[in-house]
Amino acid sequence: MTTALGPRAGRPAQPRQGGAGASPARFSDALRCEWAKLTSVRSTWVTLLVSLLLGVGVGALISYLAGSHYATGGFRGRAWDPTAVSLRALTIAQLAIAVLGSLVVTSEYGTGMIRTSLTATPRRGRFLSSKAVVFTAVALVVGEIMAFAAFLLGQLAIGSNAPHTSLAAPDVLRAVIGAGLYLALIGLLSSCVGALVRNTAAAISSMVALLFVLPGVVQALPASWSNVITEWWPTQAGSQVYSLHRSAHTLSAWSGFAVLVVFTVIVFTAALWVIEHRDA
Repeated sequence: MTTALGPRAGRPAQPRQGGAGASPARFSDALRCEWAKLTSVRSTWVTLLVSLLLGVGVGALISYLAGSHYATGGFRGRAWDPTAVSLRALTIAQLAIAVLGSLVVTSEYGTGMIRTSLTATPRRGRFLSSKAVVFTAVALVVGEIMAFAAFLLGQLAIGSNAPHTSLAAPDVLRAVIGAGLYLALIGLLSSCVGALVRNTAAAISSMVALLFVLPGVVQALPASWSNVITEWWPTQAGSQVYSLHRSAHTLSAWSGFAVLVVFTVIVFTAALWVIEHRDA
């Protein structure tokens, strides 16, 4: 007597991939998906190229001009920090990293692709976490390349016009590595802001305010207020990680970076809550 074929006893039937009842995407699957989405879009490469041109190209120009100015006596009686001169353009390049960080999230809401993404990865926390991991890794690699290239090319641009330094000098290597870490964290923070506001213009405007506008407004406050706020402002404190010299009313390098890390974790946690409790 024959019986109908079915799953073997003791082994549950395996659901078809992509069909009803399919198992949720694993974290590794989500990572591969986010990598494909990030690297297949032209705007990713354009924005990364712009950030490199700003951080390295403008940095070399600033270094050359500063070195020439030093040679003519323009820095007489003033502190000369060749490391800070070479990394000065990263203040501008961070905006390009922040723009890309926002686009990584908000572009999916703008095109409606977010519904497809959440269907493929129904666990929303896993979706946002995988996106954050992939983009932060890319931003870290690009940030470190940018920082080292800006420093080395900047020192060459200074040349014999002014005193220059090397990675072997005290705290210089920490500052250059810290610059890449700072850029990666700014990118992650921007992605989290994008997940909160879900709009490209709003996310970029928020990051511009956080990085440039509000710190400038704080300077107009009475010194008793502005000094404290400046010391603990997340982006201002975080930038101390690539500074060699600690000025008044600033935190130490790693203490300041820790403030930015904590602030980013808080914003990321808020973004996780929002994406779990709001419709796509």
